[in-house]
Amino acid sequence: MNPNGLLHEPVLRESRRQFLGRGGTGLGLAALAQLLGPGRAAAATTPDGRPAGMPRPHHAPRARHAIYLFQNGAPTHVDLFDYKPELQKRHGKPLPDSYAAGKRFSTMTGKADGKLLLAPVEPFRQHGQSGAWVSDFLPHTGQIADELCFVKSLHTDAVNHAPAISLMLSGAQIPGRPTLGAWLTYGLGSETENLPAFAVMTSVSKGTTCGQIFYDFYWGSGFLPSRYQGVKFRGGSEPVLYLGNPPGLSGESRRAMLDDVAHLNRRKAEAHGDPEIATRIAQYEMAFRMQTSVPELADLSKEPESVLALYGPGVREPGTFAYNCLMARRLIERGVRCVQLMHAGWDQHRSLTTELYTQCRDTDQPSAGLVVDLKQRGLLDDTLVVWGGEFGRTPFIQGNLDERKFWGRDHHPYAFTTWLAGGGIRPGISHGQTDDLGMNVVGDPVHVHDLQATLLHQLGIHHERLTYRFQGRDFRLTDVHGQVVRAILAGG
Repeated sequence: MNPNGLLHEPVLRESRRQFLGRGGTGLGLAALAQLLGPGRAAAATTPDGRPAGMPRPHHAPRARHAIYLFQNGAPTHVDLFDYKPELQKRHGKPLPDSYAAGKRFSTMTGKADGKLLLAPVEPFRQHGQSGAWVSDFLPHTGQIADELCFVKSLHTDAVNHAPAISLMLSGAQIPGRPTLGAWLTYGLGSETENLPAFAVMTSVSKGTTCGQIFYDFYWGSGFLPSRYQGVKFRGGSEPVLYLGNPPGLSGESRRAMLDDVAHLNRRKAEAHGDPEIATRIAQYEMAFRMQTSVPELADLSKEPESVLALYGPGVREPGTFAYNCLMARRLIERGVRCVQLMHAGWDQHRSLTTELYTQCRDTDQPSAGLVVDLKQRGLLDDTLVVWGGEFGRTPFIQGNLDERKFWGRDHHPYAFTTWLAGGGIRPGISHGQTDDLGMNVVGDPVHVHDLQATLLHQLGIHHERLTYRFQGRDFRLTDVHGQVVRAILAGG
C-alpha cells in the first residue's frame, strides 16, 4: 500500500485476466531462481536439493531421467519384433475378412478386404536367455534382448502420422498440448543449471524418400509456460544458435548487458505480472551459461574409442542418429531431465526391401550401444529408455506382390511394438500379444495413454495428479484415460 492508502495505478487498471496472470509470476520467478544459481538468487534449491518452487515427486521414483528414441514414420512391427509364423505360411493369400471388420485404415488402403498378406522380409531369431524374437534387420538389438521389455500390444487412435505422433507425445491428436518432456520438467524441475531440462535432437537417414517433417509442436510446451518446451540441438558446429558473443563483445560486457536487461524485465514483470517475462529472463541466463556448457558437451575428444565403437561408424558425424544417441548419454550425465531423439524415414509404403535396411542400419547399433553404454556407467538403473514410433504397419502388402523392389505396408494403429529399458522396467520380457497375423491385440492391450501413465509413474509422478488448469479445465498428459502397466515394472 502506498502512503496515501491508495492502490498503484497499474493495479487499478489491470483486468481480471492480468490479475490472474500476475499470480503466476511466482512460479516463473522460482524457475528463474533455479537458473540463476546460488550466486545470483537466494534459495535456488530446498534443503533436500529440489529446485525451489517445484513439487516433490508423488512417490519414490525408479528413474530420474528419460531418453525417448522416437522413430518417426512407424517401424513395422511384423518385420522387426512381432514374429508370426502364420504370416509366413499365408504369404500372398488374401487377408480374412474377420481380421479387418469395422476397422479404419488410411486413404491409401481404404478397405482392407481382399488385401494380400506379406511375410516378414527378413527371418526372425530368438535371442538371449529370454528367447525374445527379433528380426535379422536388428542384430545389435537382438544382442541386448535380455535388457529390454518388449510391449507388443500397443494400440492408438490415430491413423495418420502427425496426429499419431502428437497423441503419443502429448496425449492429444490436435497440436497445442504440452509434450512428455514439458510435463516432466514442469513436474520435476531440472538437475542442471547449465543446460536445458528438456533437450531435443532430430535426424534422418541419408537417401530416404520419406518426406516427413519435424514439427516444433512435437516438443512444445503447449499451454504450459514456454520455459518448459524442448530446446533443439542441431547437428553441425553450432548445436544451439546465437550462443556466441558478437564480434568485439567480451564475456564481461555480455554479462553486464544481461544484468541490465534482467533488471528492466523484472520491473516489467512486477508491473504486468506476465509469466513469459520471467521465461525471457531465464532464457537469457541459460543462453549465457550454455556458452560454456555446450562446447564442452559437444567435445568428444575424451570419449574412449571403445565407447565410440558401441554407437557405430556414424557416431563422429554430427546430426546422425548415432551421434545423437551419444549426445543423449552425455546430456543425462550432466543432469538433463528428458532427451527426445527423433529419427524420420520409417514410412515404408513402397520401400520395405530397400529403405528399411537403411533405417535399421542407421539406428540399430546406436540404440543398442546407448543401452550398453548406460549400463556400463551405472546410469541405466535411473534412466528410462524408450524406443518406438507412432503406430505399426499392416500385415498385408501395399503395392504389387510381383514387384518385390516396391513392397510396402500401410499405417496400422491397431497393434504395434515398443521396447523399454532401464528405469525400473522388468528386463528380458515380452508383454502383450497380437493375433496370429499381427493384426489385432488379443492379450494385455496397452493404449498410448497407458504407456504415458507408466512412463510418468517410473519418474515418480502419478499421472492423474500432475495437472495444469487451462481455460477452466485441469489438463494432464493422459487426458482422462490411462492405467499404469504394472506387469512390466520390476518388483510388480
